[in-house]
Amino acid sequence: MDIVVNEELKAYIDPLTPDEYEALERSLLAEGCRDSLVLWGDVLVDGHNRYGICRKHDLPFNTVQNTRFQSMEDVHLWMIEQHLGRRSVSDFQRGVLALRKREILQERRTRTKPAEQETAPAADEVPPSPAADVAEAPAKSEPLPSRQAIAREARLSNNQVVMIEKIQKQAAPEVVAAVKSGVLSINAAAAVATLPEDEQRAAASAGDDELKQAAKRVREAKRKPKPVVEAGEGEDLPTLQRRVAELKAEVAELKADNEALREQLARWERSASE
Repeated sequence: MDIVVNEELKAYIDPLTPDEYEALERSLLAEGCRDSLVLWGDVLVDGHNRYGICRKHDLPFNTVQNTRFQSMEDVHLWMIEQHLGRRSVSDFQRGVLALRKREILQERRTRTKPAEQETAPAADEVPPSPAADVAEAPAKSEPLPSRQAIAREARLSNNQVVMIEKIQKQAAPEVVAAVKSGVLSINAAAAVATLPEDEQRAAASAGDDELKQAAKRVREAKRKPKPVVEAGEGEDLPTLQRRVAELKAEVAELKADNEALREQLARWERSASE
């Protein structure tokens, strides 16, 4: 059969790095393509890199159909779950994938909820029999995963998930590229993301070292003690409330920094013991 490569599906997951691609190519040339390519009809869902390498070198391969897919959303969710379980996926990528899964479920829930409300019986209606419930009840929308559940599935801390959300919402594309490539840690990228976008771009254009220095400057600025102003010295209640909110935000950032460092130390200790 002719296999169709959907470019949107091919690009849905971040591509392999050149080193990872070369390692996969060496493995396929030495051992052959042992894992089957996953298809949905004639559309290739999983195995784009293997498919391209096999065609390049005329290597044989097998395919398998996934008959559970009912929509492109099902395909996306399956792809996300497959990649979340792979050790080669970075912490940042896992966080992005887990958050993307939540977005899909949110959109599905938004579509399903009105339908559930329309089919709900009015208060004065006679409820149908249990048998009718089984046969005609609409599919219930899936509960949304909590931030804790997202973190657990992505094998991250809650604070790391918060930082990844911040990077997605506030970081310039150059900063996102830096954290994807490993130039910046999640923690450092989240710090740089708090800067105005033009400052982020300027730091990125100045090179990797300047990006790291920008992150360091942001952290140091947050840790500098601010002058204490006694209540009542020219500050009204809204101003004091705003200052309290700012201090709480700084405390949350420091807690996130500490937890991220503890997670990194734990990973280093695990790696050293293996």
